[in-house]
Amino acid sequence: MTLTAAAPVTTRPSTRRRRRPVVPSLWRQVVGGAAAGPERAGQPEPDRSAYTQLEIYDAVLSAFDRRTEVLDTIAAASDRETAVLRIRALLDVSPGQAGAIVDLPLHRFTSGTRDRIRDRADELRRALSR
Repeated sequence: MTLTAAAPVTTRPSTRRRRRPVVPSLWRQVVGGAAAGPERAGQPEPDRSAYTQLEIYDAVLSAFDRRTEVLDTIAAASDRETAVLRIRALLDVSPGQAGAIVDLPLHRFTSGTRDRIRDRADELRRALSR
């Protein structure tokens, strides 16, 4: 998903007949800068999920830079927990970041995906620095 000037609108199925549009909260809070309800005094609290997402993107990008070592480490592990521990030691990342790397499907380790993730991370950094 790319951040644009226009709000990305998706639909969420509901129990009623009509489908209601849903604007992702990350777009509203980070890009749109919209506050839910009346304006707060001072700066609004930053969206922690945007920072978490950026941390995961950075970890995935570092895994792309060392993809051979990462894939060998995952292949040598006996289970997921061992793979996460070894990826944490290899890349010096948090458990959540290592879990995201281990959970990446193999077809995601392509240069096209790396470029999209790098662009998305740069876009998110710009949005957070506003």
